[in-house]
Parts: sequence; structure tokens; C-alpha cells
Amino acid sequence: MDLFDCPVTLTTEIIGGKWKPSILFFLERKTRRFSEIQRLIPGMTRKMLTQHLRELERDGIVHRKVYAQVPPKVEYSLTKHGESLKPILKLMSAWGNKHRARYGNGNGTHTKE
Repeated sequence: MDLFDCPVTLTTEIIGGKWKPSILFFLERKTRRFSEIQRLIPGMTRKMLTQHLRELERDGIVHRKVYAQVPPKVEYSLTKHGESLKPILKLMSAWGNKHRARYGNGNGTHTKE
């Protein structure tokens, strides 16, 4: 089966993983600088953030804008194509909040049904 045969697999290939959903969650709200994204996602290395932003840019989800100044200023935002993910991100956020409220332990695992 080809990757493109299953749309869910294709979507998770592009926006899935440990860090990409968090990056998109913070970009969904506003344009951000690299250092701002890095501060918002503790535990993610600079190297991983760079790699994921490049992949999201390559896939047409994120736009990278470089300002010609010293020191260089770089901002990241969702492209029009990336903006189409907003409903998915909102649903994921709502589901996560409900899951957290249901189990209340904050670590994503449950203790009782």
C-alpha cells in the first residue's frame, strides 16, 4: 500500500510526531520567532525545532520570513495551506482537554475508566 492510499497516514506523516503538533498549535494562534517557539516547547532541542520547521516549510505548511537586518530576524507562520489545519488543531486541542479532565493526571495515561 502506498503512503498516499490512506489519507490519515499521509496527514500523520506530514503533521504527526512528538513535536510537530505542538509547533503547529503555537503557530495556529500567531506568527512567532524561532526563539519564542523554542521557549514554548520545553524539552525540544534547537536541532529538532530546526528540522521540523524545515520539514513543515518543505511541505507547504509553514512560511519562513527572513528580515534583512542585523542580527537576522526570522518569523514563522502558517501558510494558507497550513491554515486549513486549524479545524484539525482545534479538535485535537479540545480532545486533549477532555482527556485531561477525564483522567486528571496530566501525563496522558489513565488509571481508571
